[in-house]
Amino acid sequence: MKTMRLVSTVSFMAVLTLLTSTVFAQNRNQLARYLWHWYGDVAPLKPIYTEVTPVCGCETLTNISLANGKVMAASVNQEEGTCNVTAIVNHPPANDSVKVWIALPLKNWNGRFQGNGGGGFLGGADWTFGNAISQGFAVGATNTGHEGGSATFALDSNRSLNWQLIQDNAYLGIHDMTVVGKELVKAFYGKPAKYAYFVGGSMGGRQGLSEAQRYPEDYDGILSLYPAVNFTRSVTSGLWPQVVMHQVNNYIPAQKITAISKAVIEAADSQDGVVDSVIQDPIHLKFDPKVLVGKNMGGSIFTEADAEVLRRIWQGPRTVDGKFLWYGFLPGADLSATAGTTGQPLVGKPAETFDYWARYFLLANPNWQSSKITQAQFQLLFNQAVEQYKEVYATDNPDLTGFRDKGGKLMILQGLTDQLLPPQAAIDYYGKVQARMGGAKKTAAFTRLFLLPGLDHALNGAAPKPINHFVSLVRWVEEGKAPEQLKGELRDGSNKAIRSCIFYPYLSEATKFVERTGGAQASQ
Repeated sequence: MKTMRLVSTVSFMAVLTLLTSTVFAQNRNQLARYLWHWYGDVAPLKPIYTEVTPVCGCETLTNISLANGKVMAASVNQEEGTCNVTAIVNHPPANDSVKVWIALPLKNWNGRFQGNGGGGFLGGADWTFGNAISQGFAVGATNTGHEGGSATFALDSNRSLNWQLIQDNAYLGIHDMTVVGKELVKAFYGKPAKYAYFVGGSMGGRQGLSEAQRYPEDYDGILSLYPAVNFTRSVTSGLWPQVVMHQVNNYIPAQKITAISKAVIEAADSQDGVVDSVIQDPIHLKFDPKVLVGKNMGGSIFTEADAEVLRRIWQGPRTVDGKFLWYGFLPGADLSATAGTTGQPLVGKPAETFDYWARYFLLANPNWQSSKITQAQFQLLFNQAVEQYKEVYATDNPDLTGFRDKGGKLMILQGLTDQLLPPQAAIDYYGKVQARMGGAKKTAAFTRLFLLPGLDHALNGAAPKPINHFVSLVRWVEEGKAPEQLKGELRDGSNKAIRSCIFYPYLSEATKFVERTGGAQASQ
């Protein structure tokens, strides 16, 4: 039986750059290859129905009546073997326009529907369909009411918050896409999708959690990868490294910050007993960056001030009087995005998503500069974000009763060297779900969290990555076989496995969540 594997060749930050540009559509093939990590190795799924063929012509779908919507176009794509449909949904009396893309296989439909998520402020895109189509899924995505990946949609022409478009992006658009997709599936095949799955990473991972919390009937299985959960806290905290560098008056050049991240891994690697360029448990790591002082990092010497910047970034956001606000990034994470700098003399340059969040959503000022943000300013923005957008974007509701009771299954995968969102955000949320849903055992009956050492925000890194997560979700939903473990492999350029491990569901800090099974060498 053949399996599908598309090799990731694009870094996550490169993808974000493309998504926020006007040329990302020209890179759809490259970006689709990047999305292999959404699935892992996928063996062909057994069809739900036998010999299903369309009961109507593709073009006739333009006659389908949608509540508060309209099918704008429907045409056959001979190359992909699909009926591609574009629809528009709005929410009267608002004059919004949520675009929905649906692809329906002309042959070999597997009886399932899959919704795909977006990333950053990009709601989603049809270039994410390739893997799902090849497996026989009917698949959908949406722009969640605006084009592109910037956050300009949050403000209207008067620089007032555009609440309808904000809600479309936060949660309504994904639900709209799901409803439209299921209606078109039933109209085209004469049968409903037996099962529905949602897959997404980052903002897409948050979208999946939002579906479980707000619309538990939409999906049977949700794969939430490195989700932007606790969104208001986590995304605002993306500015914290800039606060620290301004506070310490030490802006670190790009080549140095990259070298520092690598040096931390090298210095702390052997603490877990194995030298493999992976910090196995960075959450509990005891490491003082002071040991790096005096060493050459990217062409300049690592200083006491550099060590202080690192300590405070790892510690995480604090109030002006030192109280906890949120979690920091973990040792080993590449800080070149959040602790970015530019110019001469150096000034701060945060990742665009975090900058957009402050400019458009919090301050309603597109011209605001974050390069010299103070700790007091940060604290005010943090508090504002939590209060103003809790019900819209936070996606931190631990009550998943509706999703559990309808038989839904949720898998969350989180890399521990995530460079854009603190991994503890996912752990924090999962702990609250456990507390609300009756404890670890009852929660694990329908929701499981897997922590992945050495993998970043796109599940790239020097460590083995999961290879059977999507298939495991399908088996859990359709066969009742809960994922007691996930297989992990690190492969070389010829696709040969050179290192392996087993990931176990995270239950608490006291439980083992990963075990090496081959390829790594013990330290001496």
